Amino acid sequence: MATTTIQVSKATRDHLAELAKERGLSIGQLVDVLAAAQPTAAQRAERLVADRDVVRRAIGVDISDEEFDQAPDVLGNIYKIAAEKARAARGTAA
Repeated sequence: MATTTIQVSKATRDHLAELAKERGLSIGQLVDVLAAAQPTAAQRAERLVADRDVVRRAIGVDISDEEFDQAPDVLGNIYKIAAEKARAARGTAA
């Protein structure tokens, strides 16, 4: 595999080196892991298309992209409810 050099500040290099050491990786391997965890806009769009196709097949209904865009953010709402319950539980436990 061909490699290249990326210029960063000394502080950033030191930070990356420490993170890599904690994970038992080289800095290059750490950068690979970090980059893989951050999809590009094109990759996110491709994933969205694939996810919508899975939903269409799973429920057996042909939902248009416009209908998906207008649908409520169910998962986001679940996260919001869970966060509110966690905050409330901490408030009563304190």
